[in-house]
Amino acid sequence: MPVEALVFVLIALAAVGIGVLSWYLKKRRREEFQRMAHQLGLQYSASDPFGLLGLPFSLFSKGDGRGIENVVWGTWQGLDLKEFDYWYYEETTDSEGHRSKTYYRFSCAVTEIAALCSPLSISRENVFTRLADRLGFQDIDFELGEFNRAFQVKSKDRKFAYDFVDQRMMQWLLSAGKGWSFETSGPYLVCFSSRRRPTELIPLLGTLRAFRDQVPRVVYSLYGAGVPPAVTGPDLPPPPPG
Repeated sequence: MPVEALVFVLIALAAVGIGVLSWYLKKRRREEFQRMAHQLGLQYSASDPFGLLGLPFSLFSKGDGRGIENVVWGTWQGLDLKEFDYWYYEETTDSEGHRSKTYYRFSCAVTEIAALCSPLSISRENVFTRLADRLGFQDIDFELGEFNRAFQVKSKDRKFAYDFVDQRMMQWLLSAGKGWSFETSGPYLVCFSSRRRPTELIPLLGTLRAFRDQVPRVVYSLYGAGVPPAVTGPDLPPPPPG
């Protein structure tokens, strides 16, 4: 067999092998999600029956393409929530016209509160956010220097940001550990991190619940119904029929 033909066969076999491995890993992840959902008394869908990409978070507008899968929903420890895999990709073209995609993958959990929040994002500072600050894209500073060094807070509504991120919230965020990011928009709160195994989702759900519990009372009085939600939290919309 000519060398060129042998190389072609090896490349084809490698492509088939990668495809089979990808299919197997997706199948195994779905099965693990199903088991985890059952253990937690939650429901599961491999696809997104809720149209979660339509939620008004900046995370869900990133990239050139995006998607949601492995959705888990129900009530967990008194919190109505939805947890899911989210991904987006950025597409680039090299000097020879070859296109490539870079994927970014996250585990997300979302709930609702009885308030209408302005869009706000809270994430850990890193080398890229510090560079953006030096270029003039500064985040909002608070009275606690330790918090300012550790976190980046972005919102066009500075008053809402100061109302939402009070001293108690800052102290909790500092103690919550690294790897978590948060957003608010309308009645929605989302907590997310880099993608986790289904068996490692309890910390994500617990962090979302704790984040909800730290929302200051002033947020409910100024932007909502006037009182924090009950322990069970407000109901999330049911899945569409079928």
